[in-house]
Amino acid sequence: MHAAPLELRCPPLPAPPAPDATLGSEAFVRSAAAYAATLPEAVPETVGAFRTRSHASGALLLRGLPLGAVPATPSQPTEATPKDTVSERTLLAIATLLGEPVGYRPELGGRLVQNLVPTRANQDRQTSTSSSVPLLFHTETAFHPYRPAYLVLLCLRGDPAADTTLASIHEVWPHLSLRTREVLFEARFRTAIDESFLNGYDNELGAPIAVLCGDRANPTMVFDEDLMVGTDADASAALAELGAATGACHARLNLRAGDLLVIDNARAVHGRSPYTPRFDGTDRWLQRTFVIDRLPASAVDLDGRVITTPFGRPRAA
Repeated sequence: MHAAPLELRCPPLPAPPAPDATLGSEAFVRSAAAYAATLPEAVPETVGAFRTRSHASGALLLRGLPLGAVPATPSQPTEATPKDTVSERTLLAIATLLGEPVGYRPELGGRLVQNLVPTRANQDRQTSTSSSVPLLFHTETAFHPYRPAYLVLLCLRGDPAADTTLASIHEVWPHLSLRTREVLFEARFRTAIDESFLNGYDNELGAPIAVLCGDRANPTMVFDEDLMVGTDADASAALAELGAATGACHARLNLRAGDLLVIDNARAVHGRSPYTPRFDGTDRWLQRTFVIDRLPASAVDLDGRVITTPFGRPRAA
């Protein structure tokens, strides 16, 4: 029996008021935070408790959140739609209870709220817009120095075959050998860069890091089943054992319209089962934002709420 996400079924909530601000602007975020302050006490209390002490599953599920009118699913993440901004305000309201919502410039231009929809071009790739292949277990932006503390997903339209998969270090830990646990705490692993962050540059492996950090009674985890490699045979074997454990110990969650999922990015890895999109405007549609504990102090890596850290090496002429 694998730990299901901590769940709260929300009472009927009023739609957030429409702000006189551009989506993604600082004023829009402040308006979302103001809306969060008006939510029934159970919502901020549950989110706050999760932020303070996480959960065995590494995830929190809020059900019954307002979405507004949901038009046809766009065919591309950046395609303009006639929708209102109720879902965006709802998503950012919960995000502000967790920390600072941010975007990453290479990810869809740094949009603070991103549409995740299946695309024909990426059906069989390891991206958020794939569909025909399983999305392998991963820490969100495992390679990034400012990777998010939380990933927040709001379902506008679900698909009965598309399950979000979750595996927390709490669940996986008992299935790891003592030797593997020790190896995973050592800086013997390197991670390549997500293709979407390269912007035409060549990929490269990052500096060696540990997969597990912190207190052995409550460790954190950084893992990417697709992009991470061991620096030696023992490290590679430990990664393989960890991959097998996540495959054996994961939970599956089918998101429905109005469901909002918060993933603790330091304690749970996530993925998605394959499904078959129709590309007719009725496909699965999630909205996503990222949350970090605090904005980077370095202005070199930050433009408003957009993290701009460059990656990759220039291609040889």
